[in-house]
Amino acid sequence: MSSAVTLDRISQHFESVVAVDGISLDVDSGEFFSLLGPSGSGKTTCLRLVAGFDQPTAGRVLIGGEDVTAHPPYRRAVNTVFQDYALFPHMTVRDNISYALMVRGVTDSERRRRTAEMLELVQLSGMENRRPAQLSGGQRQRVALARALINAPPVLLLDEPLGALDLKLRQQMQIELKALQRQLGITFIYVTHDQEEALSMSDRLAVFKNGRVEQTGSPQSVYDKPQTAFVAGFVGNANILSAEQAGRLGMPRRETALRPEKIHLHIDARTVPQGAVKCSGRLLASQFLGINTRFEVEVSSGLVLDVVRQNALEQVVPSAEGEVTLAWRLDDAHPLGAQID
Repeated sequence: MSSAVTLDRISQHFESVVAVDGISLDVDSGEFFSLLGPSGSGKTTCLRLVAGFDQPTAGRVLIGGEDVTAHPPYRRAVNTVFQDYALFPHMTVRDNISYALMVRGVTDSERRRRTAEMLELVQLSGMENRRPAQLSGGQRQRVALARALINAPPVLLLDEPLGALDLKLRQQMQIELKALQRQLGITFIYVTHDQEEALSMSDRLAVFKNGRVEQTGSPQSVYDKPQTAFVAGFVGNANILSAEQAGRLGMPRRETALRPEKIHLHIDARTVPQGAVKCSGRLLASQFLGINTRFEVEVSSGLVLDVVRQNALEQVVPSAEGEVTLAWRLDDAHPLGAQID
């Protein structure tokens, strides 16, 4: 598959601050690729380097195989959707969407036709005469998307576009964005600090930390097989065990990530399956979360483990500070570092 965007050993320094430190990435054509990481990790800087808003200190940016490192934004085959949408408040929805076509000198009839197609695509037909102040947050986000898509760019860059929306609307827009990307078949490069967004929407993702990429892969591979303690703790939740702690729990002596949902909590130790890794512990706290309940269990080694169990009526709820047994499959404990002999 051909690369839509390539970052070749790209770096960006702001005086003494290294925002991006020698990153190399390939984004395939037609891919939904997310840049995931905490604030200040370099993901938005990478997006700006692709867009041409900033020039790299070192390295190259290629779009469609062409070196565009020295090209200004208007000469790059990308469009950008910003977190604040950057809509013109005095213009109608129709005029906001068709603005880029007007600047290019597209005829009135062609502008009307393509704008109507975009309005239908983003489910805003009938709202073309409203102004941004008359729209909800989700509707403004759709206008920004339509405006960015009307020129049919090969690559669309999205900088935390759902960050200002409430939880339910954000979840709805995640579904709509992914469906829109699949329908159009264009490349999306999506910046977010929200693990759920990245896991639910991406074909692949890159996890950023301190200006570098910690891991790249499919959402499932990054979640199930994190390569570092940072990735294990940032993408979802994980119990990070030192080599010594893992050894005391009957596992190989290496740094290990153990997801809370992979640990099974037993009131009766006799119900633990044959071959499972197990340890006794004391329940310290529980937290009802609707679908799940989260438990804190202090195991015999003095270590406190997080355990998440899906709620079901037939399950026995352990009493506060009661004795329990924890068990998990050895394959569900993912090694992070080299084994210590």
